[in-house]
Amino acid sequence: MVNHAMPLILGIESTCDETAAAVVVDGYRVLSNVIASQIDLHAKYQGVVPEIASRAHIENILPVIREAIHNANTSLDQLDAIAVAHRPGLIGSLLIGVTAAKTLAFALNKPLIAVDHVHAHLYSVVLETNIVPPMPAVGLVVSGGHTALYHLQDLTTVRLVGSTLDDAVGEAYDKVASILGLGYPGGPVIDRLAATGDPKAVPFPRSMLGRQSLDFSFSGLKTAVLYHVRGYQGRQRPVTSLSPQKIADVAASFQAASIDVLSRKLHRALSQTNAKSVIIGGGVSANRGLRLATAQFPVPVFFPLPAYCTDNAAMSAGLAHLAFLRRDFASLDLDAITYSRFRLT
Repeated sequence: MVNHAMPLILGIESTCDETAAAVVVDGYRVLSNVIASQIDLHAKYQGVVPEIASRAHIENILPVIREAIHNANTSLDQLDAIAVAHRPGLIGSLLIGVTAAKTLAFALNKPLIAVDHVHAHLYSVVLETNIVPPMPAVGLVVSGGHTALYHLQDLTTVRLVGSTLDDAVGEAYDKVASILGLGYPGGPVIDRLAATGDPKAVPFPRSMLGRQSLDFSFSGLKTAVLYHVRGYQGRQRPVTSLSPQKIADVAASFQAASIDVLSRKLHRALSQTNAKSVIIGGGVSANRGLRLATAQFPVPVFFPLPAYCTDNAAMSAGLAHLAFLRRDFASLDLDAITYSRFRLT
């Protein structure tokens, strides 16, 4: 059994298509981090099917929690609190995790802590390292469902300053991978192919919106790739007409355009704030191109360790540590909410 002096928190994650549970102590020491992936279930649809995701969560949630407790060498009785990502996400998926968390909190008479999934992605850089980036900071969350910029005064005081007007960058990666016949999910395979392609082969557009805008738009870039590969309406051609090298060039050019926009928007955010660092979280934070592009920034840039880039429960349990210290607990009528608590005003 684990001995601990600081809060020992079980985190639960079910916002989209990953069923996850983790045990974290002291806000950064990850004792277990269990994730049941649904990639194989959704691959043939080239994206997440909400009803399939919900049913898989029902099947996976209890075995994943049991495994997280076992791997942490602890017991339910030893837990100090139950944390759950209750927003934002797919409503059917969220309900499974929230119901499990509320049931455990009630049965064990433990405090319940509500976590915003996007906020947890920003916190994920602290996991295992216990290094808090210099504040204030600019935060960027990039994933299949989110592309947004934040201004952080500290790890709990966060303000949304820009978001996507249409597609998230991770979604654009998935759609472009589908166009190129590369399968699902698209991020990892496009990142690998981009390393072998010419990023200047195709001059894809960079949508910067206004001169000072911190918002994003990736639908035009996605459409530009579609037209380049398959031709304009009336001149359809199959992707098989492209050689492997041409496909790699398209992947590299698409990635270059995507990363260029993200990098330039981060520079804008830095110029509009007094930020001392940049925090990047979410599935696309694992992207090699993004990490290379931000290596020469004028302030330090913090990424999560690879295990905590994609959706996981450790980041929710870690962030919940701060709420536990403030005694900021949720009631048992906690709702699942599809949108983030960070909204543009």
